[in-house]
Amino acid sequence: MKVLATFLIALSLSAGSSVMAAAGTTNDPVPPPTSSAAATANARTPTPAHASSAASPAVAPAAASPVETRIEEELQDLRDLLVTQGKQFQQQNQELKEQLNDQQNKVRSLEEQLGTKESLSNSVAMDPEGSSNPGLANALALSDSNGPAAVAGAGDPAQEGDTPTSIHVKGITLTPMGFMEGAAVWRQKALSADVTTPFNTIPLPGANQARMSEFNASGRQSRIAMLVEGKLSNVKIGGYYETDFLGVGVTSNYTESNSYVLRQRQFWGQAAFDNGWTITGGQMWTLLTETKHGLDNRTEALPLVIDGSYHVGFTWARQPGIRVTKNFNNKVWLGFAVENGETTLTAHGENSNFLVGQFGASAGSLNPVANYAYTAAPDFIFKAAFEPGWGHYEIFGVLSTFRDQVFPNATATTPSALGAFNDTREGGGIGANARVPLFHKKLDAGIHFMGGDGIGRYGASILADTTVRPNGTLAPIRNFQSLGTLEWHATSQLDVYAYVGGEYEGRTQYTKTGAAAPNEGYGAIGLPNFGCFIEPVPGSDVSTPNSVGGSTGFVPGTLANCTGDTRNVLEGTLGFWYRFYKGPHGTVQFGPQYSYMDRNTWSGAGATAGTLAGPHSTENMVMTSFRYYLP
Repeated sequence: MKVLATFLIALSLSAGSSVMAAAGTTNDPVPPPTSSAAATANARTPTPAHASSAASPAVAPAAASPVETRIEEELQDLRDLLVTQGKQFQQQNQELKEQLNDQQNKVRSLEEQLGTKESLSNSVAMDPEGSSNPGLANALALSDSNGPAAVAGAGDPAQEGDTPTSIHVKGITLTPMGFMEGAAVWRQKALSADVTTPFNTIPLPGANQARMSEFNASGRQSRIAMLVEGKLSNVKIGGYYETDFLGVGVTSNYTESNSYVLRQRQFWGQAAFDNGWTITGGQMWTLLTETKHGLDNRTEALPLVIDGSYHVGFTWARQPGIRVTKNFNNKVWLGFAVENGETTLTAHGENSNFLVGQFGASAGSLNPVANYAYTAAPDFIFKAAFEPGWGHYEIFGVLSTFRDQVFPNATATTPSALGAFNDTREGGGIGANARVPLFHKKLDAGIHFMGGDGIGRYGASILADTTVRPNGTLAPIRNFQSLGTLEWHATSQLDVYAYVGGEYEGRTQYTKTGAAAPNEGYGAIGLPNFGCFIEPVPGSDVSTPNSVGGSTGFVPGTLANCTGDTRNVLEGTLGFWYRFYKGPHGTVQFGPQYSYMDRNTWSGAGATAGTLAGPHSTENMVMTSFRYYLP
């Protein structure tokens, strides 16, 4: 506007000057002309008052009038103003360019930060199971952990050609999540397993598998998830589902099509009230599993490992239940959950005088080659979380119920069900978690512990909950689980992790009438273990007890005189995740993992009287993963 006003003033003054010059600029009166010629001459050359009629020499130019001088000065002032305004506009333009560059740098920085956060995942989180996180989690935690954040609204879809990370339909918001993975695993000793490791089956020294390594490649841990949210006046409602392809169908194999089936990981609905109360129902991570924020779903503190079984010492389960939590000013949370119970059992000696359950009924939509206990009651779980301003802390407990049917006359000379009765036993445990940030939140250090009776199935090794006494009643087994974690967030692109964990199963032994040493229960000293060091020949074409058939060349030999009850399983892991790209278009990352495992068994009877044998075995394992996470 200043330039336009200046231009208009200059234009008007110039026009005025031209008009005045055309009309004559002298103040002297002009005598009336005597003729037309004289008039023309006088108009062109005014005659001074005292001029002679005679011819005169050349006359000097007339001096500029005061009006002309004033106009010239004003024009010069306008020229100077235009030059000054031009310089000011150039300076302002440069400042605007610098401000724009600064804003663009801030936007890029925010995009990088959004890409590294974990969401109410996966969170949210991206399970990972973050992640990852590996990284951290898909949308503040794709639960699991191992993946980057996927934050709704990141980037500008209109400019970048992307679709929004969230979809709004009829008052609800749908946020797709998940990742695509190409993974591989190598184990020094064969376990016939994919990227989920059965830690409690590390082959003992005499096993055929202990002399064979294995390599498997897999895309089955690829994950599909969706968060659904809707907001009412005083409550947020919605739900979350999460699936992968680690299920197995009757036609699943590595031979040609690799046709593994979709399986349910999490499916739950939730109502989160503004007053701090939250109700969640469906299949979810057990309340025993550590969370990173309060008791919120999809903030589970999952190890950053590739392994689908996570890590020895990590307490977890995904099972149906209903959970109620209360948030007190984002400082204290209290929670209570009723979750599906189950019983894992290891028994030796007499096995015909009790009944715990059966194979699943296909007509009842259960797996016909898996064991199901006749569960008497659900598990009851209590938990409190604290965030005083530095770190996250939890204390928790679980109460479990175990039941079987006892047949006291099953071992009589004439066996019968006469006098059979149901016997119920209680089990449970307590635990604590602590996680603190160090070195300006570059390093997260955590410790987890849980101990009790009958809690073995909640550990990653899935050790036994119970064993059986000689009279047929169940006995919960003492169990401890612990895990130490270090996670170094070196840069926005690199996470390095180290874990050490262990699980312990106590000796629960009984002596059958007439025996010289305890020979029933779990880890009994009278049970033989000397055969654990002797390799057998392969088995023949057989059908296993759970009706899964084997064929020649695919049936390892069975160790004789080898009870092999696990005393403890230990694991140490080191790995990292490197993100090549993390932004509004998603995340591309790669990670390797190395694990060393040690399985120790309870000592048992030796080959000769008085000798003891307690075999143990080790395992080395390397995994790699290449993943693309949805934005």
